[in-house]
Amino acid sequence: MCRISKEYPPAVGMWTLPGGGLEFGEDPQAAMIREVEEETGLIVTSRGLAGIDSFNDDSPERSFHGVRIIYHAERVGGELRNEVAGSTDMCQWHRLKDLANLGVVDLVTVAMPLIETGT
Repeated sequence: MCRISKEYPPAVGMWTLPGGGLEFGEDPQAAMIREVEEETGLIVTSRGLAGIDSFNDDSPERSFHGVRIIYHAERVGGELRNEVAGSTDMCQWHRLKDLANLGVVDLVTVAMPLIETGT
């Protein structure tokens, strides 16, 4: 998991899964692989789609619609490291049973049941 850096309020200090935006024309699976390596140093391969989450933020500050594509991934190389000068500032392994005590963003709450059940 990755801890959100001070550059990204209001979720500073909360834990999330590695990920991010697509570059123009980029394949979503390729983006997942790239983002995981950028944020964690780990090299992964996709093991298929876990699910898709669509959400809206219609707060007074912004109107935003996001689509999150969640993949099953398998580590095939690399070493866990922290991202430098990015959206996250720390990466660590955490046990699933400890997630409730971490302070996680809603993506983790949405993604974990999809990942655990394989649906």
